[in-house]
Amino acid sequence: MPQTADDLDAVAVRTWCSLALDALGREREAIDAINVYPVADGDTGTNLYLTVESAAAAVEAVFAAHETGTSAPSTADAVRAMAHGALIGARGNSGTILAQLLRGMAGVLAEGAGTGSLRTALARAAAAAREAVAHPVEGTVLTVATEAAEAAGRTPDGAGAPAVVQAAYEGARTALEATPGQLAVLGRAGVVDAGGRGLVAVLGALVEAVSGRAPERVYEAVAAPATAAVVDCPAGDDPQDGPAFEVIYLLEAGDEAVERLRTRLDGLGDSLVVVGGDGLWNVHVHVDDAGAAVEAGVEAGRPYRIRITHFAADRVHARPEPAQRAVVVVVPGDGLGGLCAEAGATTVLARPGEPPASGELVDAIRRAHAREVVLLPNDGDLRHTAAAAAEQARTEGIRVALIPTRAAVQGIAALAVHEPDRSFDEDVVAMTAAAGATRYAELAVAERQSWTMAGICQAGDILGLIDGDVAVIGEDVPETARKVLDRMLAAGGELVTLVLGEDVPDTLADALEEHVREGYLAVDTVVYRGGHQCAPLLIGVE
Repeated sequence: MPQTADDLDAVAVRTWCSLALDALGREREAIDAINVYPVADGDTGTNLYLTVESAAAAVEAVFAAHETGTSAPSTADAVRAMAHGALIGARGNSGTILAQLLRGMAGVLAEGAGTGSLRTALARAAAAAREAVAHPVEGTVLTVATEAAEAAGRTPDGAGAPAVVQAAYEGARTALEATPGQLAVLGRAGVVDAGGRGLVAVLGALVEAVSGRAPERVYEAVAAPATAAVVDCPAGDDPQDGPAFEVIYLLEAGDEAVERLRTRLDGLGDSLVVVGGDGLWNVHVHVDDAGAAVEAGVEAGRPYRIRITHFAADRVHARPEPAQRAVVVVVPGDGLGGLCAEAGATTVLARPGEPPASGELVDAIRRAHAREVVLLPNDGDLRHTAAAAAEQARTEGIRVALIPTRAAVQGIAALAVHEPDRSFDEDVVAMTAAAGATRYAELAVAERQSWTMAGICQAGDILGLIDGDVAVIGEDVPETARKVLDRMLAAGGELVTLVLGEDVPDTLADALEEHVREGYLAVDTVVYRGGHQCAPLLIGVE
């Protein structure tokens, strides 16, 4: 009988995710090594692994929720969890495309018997991935997905699931081997497409999950070169002469807003991929103006889990050597994220009530792709999490220095004196000294009546916290901010840093600058926009 969605049950989906994660774990470094397109940043294998890791975790969570019950998860439950997990955990260009491939398959397989098939699912997946990419390019994972779907579509109507997925796997392998002849940069480097190779590994896992037999893995034709070589590209044909930043974020927005966002981002950069639907999207783009890309997301809806990566200035045309040193910074708002990224740092966004886990910090350290990393957590509550991440990165051969910054303004001060040309120890000492010399304050709104170091506050009061403790209770932001500044500057200071939240008007900064100028000679003031999710006002005094 024709292959139906019921042939791929929830257990098979769970097995597929587990086997795909194992396969990508084995091949991660080899895939990283052949990553030359669209940017030779050597992380495609890692990004695919992290994407599937998130998908597998979501499926495991569905099974865990059914452990106490009498019924197992349905196929629909499993494939939807897989797709959602991949969507929220997608990393990089290839990971984002893989998330859309899984979402396309899930949309068919979740419909149930008689309404969909593996053939249709693979075809829907390939089409959905192409639609998600602003400017599809042949010789990439998109080509491999298309050829896999077409090969599956050529199987007889009576073929079972094993035959269908085996045909898809073989079609993907054949397409992968042809990619160097389709994309010039791959041919010059002597490699196949890295994302395509990852998809072959994922489809091989599907074959094993459905048939119980692992497909023959003969990778000589698709292996990475023994040593990465610099490839000479004709003028104007170098994919590495592109934008300076990779920007990725999840976005809650409607379909019409996302269509406008696609147009806006397409004009800002390249490698644009927008995947998802039903109000939740994963946005990936390479741009020179990271702040503008994030602002476009804010205009479209609610962006979060924002990750901004600065590509190395001296990009090579195969896997690059790690940079000598990098800085990883946790930031409380997208505006500060753009500011730190423009200074060359790799950023991790701290969401309100959802501080980054150690895994996110380890991921950021890996993305920084450097032998030495300075980690700035910018939150006293993250000290243990950051320490765990630093220890994990050290086991991978990365030298990590954790500077215990307790606020974003301390991180800004440390980043301002960062000099990668001096020795690592000297740089860490200078950055630590700059952070330690910066007192920090924050304005917040009291949520309820409470006893504080400054007395009893009522819900709605403006709280001025200095070095983590409530020092001032006020009725409005401007007056409270002036009192906080006066207390901080009473002990001296040379530079005041103001970071304004998204809804705070520029007039507040103007008023506070005037207050400092009139009351404190020789004290300079700098103002930054913290953007979405930042506190109303952050203050630093150096």
